[in-house]
Amino acid sequence: MLACLRVRDLAIIDALEVELGPGLNVVTGETGAGKSILVSALNLVLGARGRPELVRTGAENAEVEALFDLGDDPVLRARLEAAGIEPEENGELLVRRVVLASGRSRAYVNDRLTTASQLQTLAAGLADISSQHEHHTLTDPQTHLDYLDAFAGLAGEREVVATAHARLAEAARHLDDLRGRVRDRADREDLLRFQVQEIDELAPVVGEVEELEAERERLRHAEKLVSAAGGAEQVLYAEDGSITETLGRVAARVRQAADVDPALAGPASQLEEALTILEDAAGELGSYAREVDMNPQRLAEVEGRLDRLRRLCRKYGPRVEDVLAHRASAADELENLDQHEERILAAEKARDLALDDARTRARALSVKRKKKSKALGEAISKELGDLGMGGARVHVDLARLEGARGELEVDGARLSESGIDRCEFLIAPNTGEQARPLRKVASGGELSRALLAIKRVLTGLGPAGLYVFDEVDTGVGGAVAEVIGRKLAQVAEHHQVLCITHLAQIAVHGDAHFQVSKDVDEGRTRSTIERLSDEDRLEEIARMVGGVKITKRTRDAAAEMLQLARGR
Repeated sequence: MLACLRVRDLAIIDALEVELGPGLNVVTGETGAGKSILVSALNLVLGARGRPELVRTGAENAEVEALFDLGDDPVLRARLEAAGIEPEENGELLVRRVVLASGRSRAYVNDRLTTASQLQTLAAGLADISSQHEHHTLTDPQTHLDYLDAFAGLAGEREVVATAHARLAEAARHLDDLRGRVRDRADREDLLRFQVQEIDELAPVVGEVEELEAERERLRHAEKLVSAAGGAEQVLYAEDGSITETLGRVAARVRQAADVDPALAGPASQLEEALTILEDAAGELGSYAREVDMNPQRLAEVEGRLDRLRRLCRKYGPRVEDVLAHRASAADELENLDQHEERILAAEKARDLALDDARTRARALSVKRKKKSKALGEAISKELGDLGMGGARVHVDLARLEGARGELEVDGARLSESGIDRCEFLIAPNTGEQARPLRKVASGGELSRALLAIKRVLTGLGPAGLYVFDEVDTGVGGAVAEVIGRKLAQVAEHHQVLCITHLAQIAVHGDAHFQVSKDVDEGRTRSTIERLSDEDRLEEIARMVGGVKITKRTRDAAAEMLQLARGR
């Protein structure tokens, strides 16, 4: 629901803030005071086009902020989540719209910049406005099937159809995929066999690249390695006066001295150990120098294999492990290609079973819809009679979905996740007139009352958190106005309702009453709004009943009307 609406520099509004409550919120005031500007403000936060004439004269821009309480509405929350917008922890959503004097505008959802078209999508369902030429959710045929199913209690059957549709769509996709593979089977088999043969011919081994790279480095620098190892052996051991020869004499003298003084035994042992280590190292260096392969032919072989392995890894890798995994996958696919005919037969059988199931369930749902569509039209027509449109008739037009194709077709109709039907509410406002779509009804008063009738029949079933009615009282009065007031109150038991009205018979049913007034300050016209206390409300109802001059009689009449409305 709408918790708070703040408007700045919009038309004749300087600045105002209104906090709406649950139930029925009524807005009254003199003609021209600016009541309908509230509707314009709401339309802006719902994504309507910003126009330069909306900006207050002399202001750089107009701004509208609306704070919505989403409650636990899963549809709205899912839509926002898909757009990457998180409601506040308490479920609040802040929508802000800024319209520049040039006519350009900016939109923000929870302080995140968005476009007007994106805002329209995100805000769908936040409010439903019934006013001529304004935003109507219920005039959109896309929503009518949902309302019919809700009225008929077909949510369970529709979910079953959606599940059957999903199974059929998946079975059809699987079959198409298999058929596509068979069409390309010969080329695919040739490709797979070539890939397996190419990998098998090289027969790569995990870890081989690293081993070959190390061998290549040894072969490239063989002369340097022999020189280093051989030279070290000479200095350490082989040449006259080598390090080990000198160290051996030193170790022998220290050992002889240790026989005299045992304190030298430790250093003597360390020198002897060092001599052993150097001799071993010299031996290994000599062996290494003699074993190093200075073989240009082997170097060419190693570099050639590395090159082939790298090309293979670029095609199927990037690692040898990936190449071998690709080889295994290709071999498996080759084997499976031989079984494709059997797989296609099985997929066709699964598709046919899914199609039979979807057909049965979609047909059954369509039959139930047809039975209930007449009842829904009659119920709405009855409500219109109570609202002073006794000659009006509503027809719920149920027809088959067009655009059938392939497996997702039932009796020539396209099968969607909602079944095979499309639905649209048609209305004939007067006896003898042809029924037309709701969106083409010209009279704002007729349209508002038609939408009120629909909402009254579908009370508790609609998705919108806020219903806004402007012009619902156009051309009515007396008993019809009282009926409209009661029905608005009934709708408000399940939805937050904002009603802009000129009639006391409607205003007295409000759970909260707001008055819009206009005054002139320093040569500028300003429109303001305030929530009325019980005493001020009595005065406003008396004004609406009696006009400019308020008497005791009009006050008594207003008090009686308020008392009767409270006892509804």
